Amino acid sequence: MKQLFTILALITAILALILSVLPVSNLAIFPAALALIFGLIAFYLSKKAGEVKKIIQFSFLLTIMALAVTTYKAIFNTTEVGNTETLVEKEETSKEEAIEELEELNLEEIELDE
Repeated sequence: MKQLFTILALITAILALILSVLPVSNLAIFPAALALIFGLIAFYLSKKAGEVKKIIQFSFLLTIMALAVTTYKAIFNTTEVGNTETLVEKEETSKEEAIEELEELNLEEIELDE
């Protein structure tokens, strides 16, 4: 049981660290929380047995690093919107082209059967 929680803590800590450096760093909070929970359970079970392994402490270190990177990116990174003027100009030109195409159509030649 102790090994299971130790392995789960290590895997989720590594996953949290990987997610924290990606652009979707806010998702790293969930595996980091799981890593802390699994690590605490593994630490409790190993302390109860009388031996605390370094791998549990290593998983805590990885989790803290992931949370630090995630917090840093959440506070200091700002999302910048690119130049929207070119998009507006393209939209206006496409509207003008569509209007010109509609004006070129001869709707008088089309007979509606009623």
